[in-house]
Amino acid sequence: MAGRLIKMLFIIPLAILGMILFAFIGGEIVLHLWNWLMPALFGWHELTFWQALGLLALCRVLFGGFGWHRSRGFRFGGGMGGRFGRMSPEERDRFRQSVRDYCRQAVRDHLGAEPPAPKPEQP
Repeated sequence: MAGRLIKMLFIIPLAILGMILFAFIGGEIVLHLWNWLMPALFGWHELTFWQALGLLALCRVLFGGFGWHRSRGFRFGGGMGGRFGRMSPEERDRFRQSVRDYCRQAVRDHLGAEPPAPKPEQP
């Protein structure tokens, strides 16, 4: 029991130090990249370290999430995993046909014309 306590007392400060170091390095990278590229390319103002750290945190919230949850939705790039992989062949065919019908209707709505006829599928 005492060994665990000593180990935790050693790991916790190291973890905090690691997080601070990670935030500092990330902020410095964003700061230098922004100040190197954005003023020259777009004429935008240079950032301070704290603004760069805030921008890094904002990007993490907007684009990266917090890592607390995983997406459980339909993923096209996931191979046969997810819902599509659990469908029977008949359900897959119905799904594909519904996607085709939706796309044809979207083309009719936006272009006011009938989309070209699909090529027959070859086995």
